[in-house]
Amino acid sequence: MVIIPLLVMCVLLFATELIYFKVASHYNIIDQPNHRSSHTDITLRGGGIIFTIALLFYPAFFGIHYGYFLLGLVLIAGVSFMDDIHPVSSKLRIIIHLLAVMLMLYQLDLFSLPVYWVFLALFMVIGSINAVNFMDGINGITGSYAFITLCTLLYVNLFVIDFVDSNLIATSVISVMVFNYFNFRKKAKCFAGDVGSVGIAFIILFLMLKLIIVTENFNYILLLLMYGLDTATTIGFRILRHERIQEAHRSHFYQYLANERKLSHLMVAMIYALVQLLVNALIINWASNSLFVLLILLFSSAIIFIVIRFSVEGSSKLLDH
Repeated sequence: MVIIPLLVMCVLLFATELIYFKVASHYNIIDQPNHRSSHTDITLRGGGIIFTIALLFYPAFFGIHYGYFLLGLVLIAGVSFMDDIHPVSSKLRIIIHLLAVMLMLYQLDLFSLPVYWVFLALFMVIGSINAVNFMDGINGITGSYAFITLCTLLYVNLFVIDFVDSNLIATSVISVMVFNYFNFRKKAKCFAGDVGSVGIAFIILFLMLKLIIVTENFNYILLLLMYGLDTATTIGFRILRHERIQEAHRSHFYQYLANERKLSHLMVAMIYALVQLLVNALIINWASNSLFVLLILLFSSAIIFIVIRFSVEGSSKLLDH
């Protein structure tokens, strides 16, 4: 990594975020609380645009690399920012998401694989992007989780295996730190918005897939374990309650902890981030490159998470409709 350009990048991104706040305030780009919200104050929306802006600055400091990925990021973040300002048609959003993810997969050279692998990758990436977006509901959770995940990827790149330009990950880490300065607080200055949650998901998934391809180790999908467990179990319980999956809700476990158990948003965010950090340490130090081990870890962690949800939330809340 080149330290001086990264320090300059930090100052530049901090200034850019402040400029965005003025623009968002002028054009009334705000998050208005409603009955599904976990907050009560009107707050600027779209502060997570800094994640994409950072990677647009990246080529100016470190050269043009990963062009197709960056183009895909601009497309998916762009349509998400439009959706933050004014609702975009679902058809347009789906088309842009598909195009952006295909650009990512092309960057990763996955189109050289059999077509079923491409379709599987498309399904998994789009599903994971939506899962990260759904998990962005309280102060600090997106920023802290992204920080832990990106720092883990940077550590792996520096000390385990070199799979991507470290400056790319470091740039993303800096953008998350800048965002966290304004978001990881009791009364947030801004929310990530769809542009932030979708953008950072796209970045993390690109890096994670790049790592999996280079190492041929699928255990690295566990870097998103906590988000995956919350999303998958929430969908499962909603199906059992005969709810419509596409409808907005507040059924995630993190939402229950923040809204009904009244735990601090930042405490809930730190719980998710620290548990994921522990999982990441286990992956790096002990998990073998084995699909059987991966399946065992996924099954056992799912059972533990479901037991925790039943013990904390109760069967009537999870199953009754």
